[in-house]
Amino acid sequence: ALEAGLKVVLCIGELLEEREAGITQTVVNRQLDAVIKTVKEADWANIVIAYEPVWAIGTGKVATPDQAQEVHAAIRKYLETVVSAKVAEQTRITYGGSVNSGNCKVLAQQPDVDGFLVGGASLKLEFIDIINANN
Repeated sequence: ALEAGLKVVLCIGELLEEREAGITQTVVNRQLDAVIKTVKEADWANIVIAYEPVWAIGTGKVATPDQAQEVHAAIRKYLETVVSAKVAEQTRITYGGSVNSGNCKVLAQQPDVDGFLVGGASLKLEFIDIINANN
């Protein structure tokens, strides 16, 4: 996709059992490693990471703002350690797990949440509230 000039949304996230076992970051790092070893540093300008915990997709369950921030910050730190500080700073890391008008504002306030990957809520009027979450 990158070679064809396309932008990529890299979705990563853990199962509920993995979160409960305390291995979220191990799982996410493993998923990142699969991409890190195949792309050049310059490619990251065309990649957006979407942290999307599998247990929250379409379930109505959502990571707490603290949980989302913790994982987003750890992803950013991992990119800094394994790729570069520039990539860590410039890569957009979005959240995508049952985002809706009721949780978007508090999620958007988290320093490492750079936006949202919105599923079903994008088909509803509340999508306008999600778009304007930072206003």
